[in-house]
Amino acid sequence: MLFSKPALDAIEALTPSQVDFLKVLPKAELHAHLNGSIPLPVLQQLAKEYVPSGTDSDSTLLVIKSGIEKLQDGVTFDEIHDFFNLFPAIYALTSTKEALARVASAVLAEFLGLKEEEECPQATYLELRSTPRKTIAMTRLEYVETVLDEVEKYRPDQAVLIVSLDRRMSKEVADECVEAAISLKKRGRRIVGVDLCGDPTAGDMEHFTSHFVAVKAAGLGITLHVAETTENSPEDTLKLLSFKPDRLGHATFLNDEAQGVVIRERMAIEICLTSNLLCKTVSDLETHHIRYYLKKNHPVAICTDDILPFRTNLLGEYAMLLAPAPCGLGLSEDEVERIAAMGHGSRFRINT
Repeated sequence: MLFSKPALDAIEALTPSQVDFLKVLPKAELHAHLNGSIPLPVLQQLAKEYVPSGTDSDSTLLVIKSGIEKLQDGVTFDEIHDFFNLFPAIYALTSTKEALARVASAVLAEFLGLKEEEECPQATYLELRSTPRKTIAMTRLEYVETVLDEVEKYRPDQAVLIVSLDRRMSKEVADECVEAAISLKKRGRRIVGVDLCGDPTAGDMEHFTSHFVAVKAAGLGITLHVAETTENSPEDTLKLLSFKPDRLGHATFLNDEAQGVVIRERMAIEICLTSNLLCKTVSDLETHHIRYYLKKNHPVAICTDDILPFRTNLLGEYAMLLAPAPCGLGLSEDEVERIAAMGHGSRFRINT
C-alpha cells in the first residue's frame, strides 16, 4: 500500500522484527467509516462503469472525475473541513445497492481478508460504520440491510455494523436512521451501536437527545465524534457527553471539565493518529492527546478513520506507537500490546 508520510516514516523507523510483531498483534478497528475506506481500485472501476442516468448533470460527472483524480494524486489537507469535500464523488458512485454491496465487500476484505503479501489480516475485529443514505435506488433501511448482508458473511467475532447519524440531519431523517438500527437489531441483525459524525461545527446537539435516549434503551452502544476542532464549544461537548456515550471519536479539544467526565465515566477514546496529523487538528505526536490518556491508564482504541484519503492502515497507526520520536511515541512492545488489548476491550457487544 502507498502510505502517507506519518505512517510511512514510522514503519521505516522500525526494525523488521518490530514490523513482524505489529503484523501478528491482534488489532481491533473500532472507527472505520465505510465510504472513507473503499480501496481506490474499486472506486476507479466503479467510475469506469458509471453510466449517467437521465437526471445526471454534467456537474455530477465532473465531481466524480475530480474526486477520483484527487484521491489518485494524494489529498492535501489544509484543515479538517477539506476532508468533507471528497465525498460527493464517492456518494455518486455508491448510490445503487449493487455498487454499495461491492464497496462494502471490498472494505471488509481490506480489513479482515488475507492478502498474498501479508501474513495476517489488518484487523482481527472490525466495527464498520456508515450513515444510511436514501437514493433513487434504495431507502435508508435498504442501505443498512445491503451493508449488513456483506458484514454478516463474516463471523460475529469478526465484523459488526454501527449506524451513523450526521450532525446536519433533520430530526425526521435521524428518526428514520435510529428506527432502522433498532428494528434491525430486534430482528437479530448485527447492529451493535449508533455513531454521531459529520461536519463537527454543524447542527444543534439538543435535537439528538431523544434519539440517543432511544438508542440507549434499545441496548445499542453509543459512540460520538466530539471536540474535533477548536470551534466546538464547551457547551456542545458537554451536551454530547450527557448522552452517556460508551466511546468518543477523536476527543481532541476537551477542556478540564469535559476530561473529568470522560475519565470518571471511563469513556474509551478512539484515536486516529494519521487523521489528526493530516487534518492538522494535532500539530505533532509529541503534543498528541493520546499521551494524556495513556498516563491516566484510560482506555484508548487505535483506529484508522478513513484509510482511502489518509493512506494508512492499522499497521501504520500502530507503527506510530512503537517507532522512536519524532516518528512515533517510542512505546515498548509490552505497552503497545496493552493498548491493542484496550481496543478489544472497548468493543460493543452483541446483545440479543
